[in-house]
Amino acid sequence: MNLRINRRAWVCAALLVISGSAASAEMPSQEEMWEIIQQQQREIEALKAGQKDNAEKVEAAVEVAEESQKSAAGAASWTENTQIGGYGELHYNNLDSKKEIDFHRFVLFFGHQFNDRLRFWSELELEHTVSGDDRNGDVQLEQAYVEYDLTANQHIKGGIFLLPVGILNQTHEPPTFYGVERNPVERNIIPTTWWAGGIELNGEIAPGWSYDIGVHEGLETSAGSNYAVRSGRQKTSEANANDLAGTGRIKWTGMPGIELAATVQYQADVTQGEDPDAGHAWLFETHADIRRGPFGLRALYARWDLDGDGPETVGADEQEGFYIEPSYRITPKWGVFARYNQWDNQAGDGNSDSEKKQVNAGVNFWPHPDVVLKADLQQQDNEGNSKNDNGWNLGVGYQF
Repeated sequence: MNLRINRRAWVCAALLVISGSAASAEMPSQEEMWEIIQQQQREIEALKAGQKDNAEKVEAAVEVAEESQKSAAGAASWTENTQIGGYGELHYNNLDSKKEIDFHRFVLFFGHQFNDRLRFWSELELEHTVSGDDRNGDVQLEQAYVEYDLTANQHIKGGIFLLPVGILNQTHEPPTFYGVERNPVERNIIPTTWWAGGIELNGEIAPGWSYDIGVHEGLETSAGSNYAVRSGRQKTSEANANDLAGTGRIKWTGMPGIELAATVQYQADVTQGEDPDAGHAWLFETHADIRRGPFGLRALYARWDLDGDGPETVGADEQEGFYIEPSYRITPKWGVFARYNQWDNQAGDGNSDSEKKQVNAGVNFWPHPDVVLKADLQQQDNEGNSKNDNGWNLGVGYQF
């Protein structure tokens, strides 16, 4: 009995010793525990640093992507809101006065839409291919204005703009009219192309009815040019502004293919104060531009009244002209026309024999709606000492 008890005691003691030894072998010391904790802390900090670095990289990538999107959107906005266009024409003239080939005009348009209500438009022209150093050509800024929509139908513009007068002055791209050269009435009486610096209101006043009214630089003619209006254009190049001019137009387009319009302009002194005998100047112009099916008709009348002794002495107190131009579109690509022109820059003197008459007839061919080939015959019957200038003309023109 005692032997059994002793054996049990020895077994229990041995188990306790073994258990204590195992526990002593498995449990780390305090120093080892501290080292383990520090190692784990270092691993945690490394993980946090890696996560932060990854987050920064992701954020940087997002910022780059957003900037790229903004740049792409900005580039798209600029290209979508900016317009580029132009037109040009080459002429061959075989006339009594000359036989020449001339690239008459090379024009570029630039426009930009700032927002839904504000825009810019410009037109830069090179005439006769070479300018400067006593060359034949000129570089001219024909339009450069900012336009703002006051309402959906009312607008205001400021800068250099084409005056609202005649048929060709505001729309003169070669595919839009018949004949190689622009008609002489709208060159010598209107005078096309005629632009000025100033401010203008325009808009719709009723269905089919529109208006234009502006204040701008005036003409600066002189006795040396017999007060011819074309020589008085200042082209907004340090333009003399002693006497501004005002222009107003009313236009009706109430039926498809029909335009009827009338323009009035007033200027106190067309010599800008250089000639005290020049007096007031009034321009009256009216026209009809009609296209019904293949038939077309253009007719225009324009007249200047210069109220002064200076113009009266040379008959320039009255300057007037008109033309009528029927046309027929044989096919969408072929059209024929005839035009009778009559004008006189010294019509106030009944004895001056200064009246000029010209007949043109010819054909236009459009291989594309924006490209035209032209040919016409020209016959003049001028009074007095003005020589007739007869012959024929060829031309090619484009717009885009």
